[in-house]
Amino acid sequence: MNIQNQTLIRQADVSDAEHLTKLINLAGEGIPNWLWTRSCIEGQTPLEVGIERAKRKTGGFSYTNALVAERAGQTLGMVLSYAIAEVPTDNPNDLPAPIAPFVALEKLSVDTWFINALAVFPEGRDQSIGTQLMAAAEDQAKMHGFSKMSIQVYAQNTGAVRLYDRLGYTLVAREPVRLHPCPPYYTGDVLLLMKNI
Repeated sequence: MNIQNQTLIRQADVSDAEHLTKLINLAGEGIPNWLWTRSCIEGQTPLEVGIERAKRKTGGFSYTNALVAERAGQTLGMVLSYAIAEVPTDNPNDLPAPIAPFVALEKLSVDTWFINALAVFPEGRDQSIGTQLMAAAEDQAKMHGFSKMSIQVYAQNTGAVRLYDRLGYTLVAREPVRLHPCPPYYTGDVLLLMKNI
């Protein structure tokens, strides 16, 4: 195979922040953009807020937690993953409705390596890049001493649910979607899936 056509999976760095921001918004079905809009100061765009957050060295949405898939220097996708070592203390009822079910399920994910987000730009889809990124995240989990993976997904996102099922993830719990302003998933459930590795 020509090296130009090979997909490279690498640790993200701070220069990837804009791509990571766009990809996490894809993975989050627009909810990240909606949350960033609420944090904008005058003259600031939601994308700029997201980029600032991606550039941080700490926090769940940090470039330090991301792996990037690229080909010939073009970013195609990313996976954002990290350990959940303790029960989150946030009360889901005190959080914005779009993220409340995710935080409720995260409380059941202690002692797992958590896939926070997986996303591939349209030009990289149907090329097994998501599968490669998931495998790389599992390698990270093993390297850090974890034997269980967890991921959350909207039940109505049938393509993603099929992918995770094919990769060996099984349903552990579900939380109903709460009424929120971000399409397309206004109803149904958020699923918590896990896999032993």
